[in-house]
Amino acid sequence: MYKPLFFLLILSLFTACKSPPPVNVEEEEPAIEIKEPEFEVVSIAIIQADLVNTKFEAVLRINNPNKFDVNLSSLKYELYGNGILWSSGTGKDILFISAESACETEFLFTMNFINMKRNLLDDIIARRMVNYRFAGVAEVETGAPLCASFQASFDRSGLSEVKEKVENSSGKRL
Repeated sequence: MYKPLFFLLILSLFTACKSPPPVNVEEEEPAIEIKEPEFEVVSIAIIQADLVNTKFEAVLRINNPNKFDVNLSSLKYELYGNGILWSSGTGKDILFISAESACETEFLFTMNFINMKRNLLDDIIARRMVNYRFAGVAEVETGAPLCASFQASFDRSGLSEVKEKVENSSGKRL
């Protein structure tokens, strides 16, 4: 008589161990995918040419591929032309970029021709294409809840035409 009860007890223990886990009433929120902004040099233009120093403007396009707004709160960068350091610097409160959109911003820098190699000077004078490299780190603040700010590194290279920035009839630079 004890054997059938013993087997019934063992059988009930095995089935109890295989029961499904309890259902969690609270569902987890889906994870937010965070993508780093994409940086691109749009143009490099001469603003003012003097005997030794020349002022330039680099236009930078920043694409926000995220489904939330971002703010570039700081930026540390280096800009090279034909492998030579043209400019480096930092900036604060750079740009606000809406979700899944892009914005452009300008960086002004000065080049001293005395410190430059001749091939870069020749390319700039002739308004030829210049190999550029734009590298650095940006502090990105998100507008999304539960998303902390993060650092985005960038290192972009390419060719850019060096052109002279002209003024229109009202004196405004184009």
